Amino acid sequence: MKPGSRPSPTPSGWTKAFAPVAGSLVLAVLGTAGAQDLSAYNAVARSLEAAYEARNTSAAAALTQLDRASEAMKQLDPTLRNRQIAGGISDALTGARAALARTPAEVQAQILLARGLMRRALQDQTLTLLAGASANGDAQLRVLAREFGLSAAGAQALTADARAGRLERVAWRLQRSAAQNVSAALAAARPVRSGTAYLNLARATGWFTVVQNAQGVGTLKVTQFTDALGQLTAGDTAALGQSLTALRSGAAALNRSLVTAANTASTPPSTPLPPPSTPAVDPDPAPTPAPQVPKGTQTALGGAAQDMDGVYGALGRALNAASHADGPTVRTALTAANSALARTSETVRSDSGYSDLVQDLTAAQDRQALRPTDIQALIGEVGNLERRVAGEPASALNAASAGVARSFGGWLRVGIFALLALLAFVPLYLLNLAFGGRNTYWRAIAGGLVLLLLPLLLEGLMGLLGAIGDAAGVGFLRSATNFTFMQGAYGLPLWALTSALAIGLTAFGFRGLCEQFGLIGKHTVAENATHQSLDWDEEV
Repeated sequence: MKPGSRPSPTPSGWTKAFAPVAGSLVLAVLGTAGAQDLSAYNAVARSLEAAYEARNTSAAAALTQLDRASEAMKQLDPTLRNRQIAGGISDALTGARAALARTPAEVQAQILLARGLMRRALQDQTLTLLAGASANGDAQLRVLAREFGLSAAGAQALTADARAGRLERVAWRLQRSAAQNVSAALAAARPVRSGTAYLNLARATGWFTVVQNAQGVGTLKVTQFTDALGQLTAGDTAALGQSLTALRSGAAALNRSLVTAANTASTPPSTPLPPPSTPAVDPDPAPTPAPQVPKGTQTALGGAAQDMDGVYGALGRALNAASHADGPTVRTALTAANSALARTSETVRSDSGYSDLVQDLTAAQDRQALRPTDIQALIGEVGNLERRVAGEPASALNAASAGVARSFGGWLRVGIFALLALLAFVPLYLLNLAFGGRNTYWRAIAGGLVLLLLPLLLEGLMGLLGAIGDAAGVGFLRSATNFTFMQGAYGLPLWALTSALAIGLTAFGFRGLCEQFGLIGKHTVAENATHQSLDWDEEV
């Protein structure tokens, strides 16, 4: 497959890619004592994260990062006490390298597997270390908090519980975080055969393995996740839809159980297993009767805004990339926004608009020809969500923009503007056919019409070229949208300038015609009659 092209998943390819995951899911191994080499752990994690992002645009760049991860793994490996987990990480790295020639989704799934096994090993060894010497695990806890996506407040609470010897609370916080990641990944998964759906299911599977023995897990089993993956690779979307419904219901029940059992949670499961994604979890501290407002924030809206900072940051990066037609970076940033949304508080996630926002973010990741207005509409949705959570009225304009972006985007928008640009030549042709090009005033009017239609003509042509470049992964074609007036603020003064010229030309042309027909100006009747007769006879 050509580097930078979009995933074109095949059942056989996906089955091979996820085989190590399915194999790891049958392991049930207890963690043993000992601290990991955290510097090596961090080096492996950074390289794998870089490889995950790089594979969407360059297989060569992803290979470089995987090589670095393998080198760092040589230092980390001896400090991993669970040899089956260590072997699983090494196998996943090997699998990722082997999948480089196939789709990006296969490489990314292997990276998710390796990252999940790393988190699992870190969790098991840290809890065992804390059980023997609770004061000596601060460094491990900091890395663990980062890996599970805990906020600053959540990380402090985790450390405080560990120092107080409350390991059941430490376990609960990690289980709660993982369970919320399961729900977020399942919410983003759709019953369609695509690379995005595949990765979301793999992500959900990996996070579930961390909590599969937690209280309240009920009948939810790892096999249900692997069955859903099998249905996806086989293209059985009907069965996949039913499986996703059952998985979401089970994950919601697990989350409710963990909230209820906050004060009675037991030590987390000690079964190692596979693939989470980049740190994306909800770091709620132990439940309290009312949401805690950050210090220095006086209004409910301010508290909700701080909760959504990560989402705004990721969407800001997406908007920056969209403003210069960098489609792959836009989609990467949208994935990060989805992950940041999963880390928001329970209050945000329980709002009626949360699922719609998750769905729109996920749909945008699969859409071609993303433009700044698409990202602006998503930012407006985030704003409406936080306002509702804060008890403030939502913006009707933001809601309308979100609805338009949902239905009028991607290839539909490209096709309509291309058609309109083509049709714009019809009146210009008819004008020339009717009046010819010898009369100066008619030529001025025609030039003014061309300038008035120029934004539409550029949007149609350059928008089409940009969409083709985005779909084909051709950078210089993708950049064609930068020459439209709708792409960025630089287009507004150009639009104003061309409009001013168009107004001047058409005014000049129509004034000249009015003079020819004696409607304005001082001409004798004879001169007017002669002039009109000559011009009209020549041109009509």
